[in-house]
Amino acid sequence: MFAFPRRSQRRPRVPSLAAERRGAQRAEGTDLLPAEVLRRVRRLEIRTKALVTELFAGEYHSVFKGQGMEFAEVREYVPGDDVRTIDWNVTARLGFPFVKKFTEERELTVFLLVDASGSQRFGSAGRSKMELAAEVGALLAFSAINNHDKVGLLIFTDRTELLIPPRKGRSHGLRIIREILYHRPRGRTTALAPACETAIHALRRRSTVFLLSDFLVDPAPLERPLGALARKHDLIALAMIDPFELNWPNMGLVEWEDLETGRSLLVDSSDARVRQVLEKQYERKRQEMAGLLRRHSVDTVSLEVGADPVEPLLAFFKLRERRKARG
Repeated sequence: MFAFPRRSQRRPRVPSLAAERRGAQRAEGTDLLPAEVLRRVRRLEIRTKALVTELFAGEYHSVFKGQGMEFAEVREYVPGDDVRTIDWNVTARLGFPFVKKFTEERELTVFLLVDASGSQRFGSAGRSKMELAAEVGALLAFSAINNHDKVGLLIFTDRTELLIPPRKGRSHGLRIIREILYHRPRGRTTALAPACETAIHALRRRSTVFLLSDFLVDPAPLERPLGALARKHDLIALAMIDPFELNWPNMGLVEWEDLETGRSLLVDSSDARVRQVLEKQYERKRQEMAGLLRRHSVDTVSLEVGADPVEPLLAFFKLRERRKARG
């Protein structure tokens, strides 16, 4: 795990939400949701809903379709019908052939699996990885809501922090966004394997699962649970990357703090060799995780803190659409 710059760990004193409406009260007390929190969520809603309406709606609808076919009715057989669709019970009862008619099961379940560990609070571009995750989560949540799909959320660290079952509706979507933005995690370290296992047990039907994390973990313990999650569901990895991690700047002698372990380290960042070692260490971790995701056919989208996430997400949607068209 990398050591990150020491920075203030203060966060807004925001309650965990126990209801979906404005004015919801803290589960363990009676404090109301602060007005500034509501304003910020509202601003994020306005921005993301505009993007969904203008850009995402068509791409989302064409890429993330229903997960199967459901029976609609039976009708009399006509020449050219696939004989495999003949309903033999009805045919035997009525004395002439009938076929089953199916329609696409349009309703989709979108599930956001969000890493809230200490490293997600880091950000060198005026925002943190967690804030980027909230914006991306908002885009996906409103895309789902706009298409009348269900959306759910699992926030995790080294434990399950919060589990919200998939549901429909604007107020439900707003609650999910608020939780991503303002949930105060109890844990600091990252445990992706238990989070994958929890998602497997929480989702009864095949779903589209977006895993939002910086993936700064050892991939070895993830092999089986991530593979099982990818086989059962459509798993997509959204990697939060800070530009600081890709190119370490020269800031002289700096004390760094690992936001997950709390350990401190004095680093001479003016030494080009030191910066090169840190960058290679980070790149090695990225490649190890990329190899794991490829082995289990998990699509990955890299999202950089400080950059607009819309373009890489749209590019991913278009890539998936072309892939589906090719069959």
